[in-house]
Amino acid sequence: MAYNAHLGKVGIWASVLRGDDTARRPQIEEAAAELEELGYGTLWIGGSPSPDMAYRLLAATSRVAVGTSILNIWEHAAPEMAARHAQLTDEFGGRFLLGLGVSHMETRTGLALDHPLAHRPYSAMRSYLDMLDNAPRAVPPAGRALAALGPRMLKLAADRTLGALPYLVTAEHTAKAREVMGAEPLLAPELKVVVQPSGADRAAGRETARGYLSGYLRLANYRNSLQRLGFDESDLDDGGSDRLIDAVFAIGDAEAVRAQVDRFFEAGADHVALQVVTAETGTDLPRDEWRTLAEAMPLER
Repeated sequence: MAYNAHLGKVGIWASVLRGDDTARRPQIEEAAAELEELGYGTLWIGGSPSPDMAYRLLAATSRVAVGTSILNIWEHAAPEMAARHAQLTDEFGGRFLLGLGVSHMETRTGLALDHPLAHRPYSAMRSYLDMLDNAPRAVPPAGRALAALGPRMLKLAADRTLGALPYLVTAEHTAKAREVMGAEPLLAPELKVVVQPSGADRAAGRETARGYLSGYLRLANYRNSLQRLGFDESDLDDGGSDRLIDAVFAIGDAEAVRAQVDRFFEAGADHVALQVVTAETGTDLPRDEWRTLAEAMPLER
């Protein structure tokens, strides 16, 4: 499909790409340029990023797409985002994708709690899209995508944006999402990865995964999503059962990760965003792991 030429088949998702530490920005920009040279199609900035963060990565690269995954709609007014989208599109040739989400009730403050639609995430997102449509220079559907897990938000993503950016999902969720969305919209799930040498102890990899996953399992929307997929409360306790870990992570060497990525493609994904998880996820720049994975992924070089 046309958007695969733009986003590629495989991208990198990382909150460290936000560049919050100003002293490390040169290293992050250098890493972004290397990711482009390795052939990854899209750099996904995690952790409720701003357009300024996307600007820095776009300026440091020349071909790769850059997406927010996801920009919190409660923290950024729609008219301002429409104007910034137009600016980034004009300056960087359409390489910017505005990924939007409604965030988590457990982490919201200020307007996100007091807004009339605070407890109606679907309506809040639909209203935000209306404002993007009605801005002096609208954000076109092809320039935006939604963080979506449940059927209603997935359908909204299919109807009014380029598509969906599901986070913390399984290949089975991807298959269900494709059924809801239809054949054409973008479906670009995120997949967490723990890279290990061939023959390494899988239990150690699971413990690294569990340490990172435990924070997400305190959030109701992820728990609800995983329970819809057939996991029960016991799977969601203590950082996640082995069954859960093995479903939402790829653990092993590059070939093992590629096998899990292929399962997502077989289930209907157009693009897979790889998030490398280490003991220092969020501050680590896992460049060795990114290089290792690049050798096994279906990348454009």
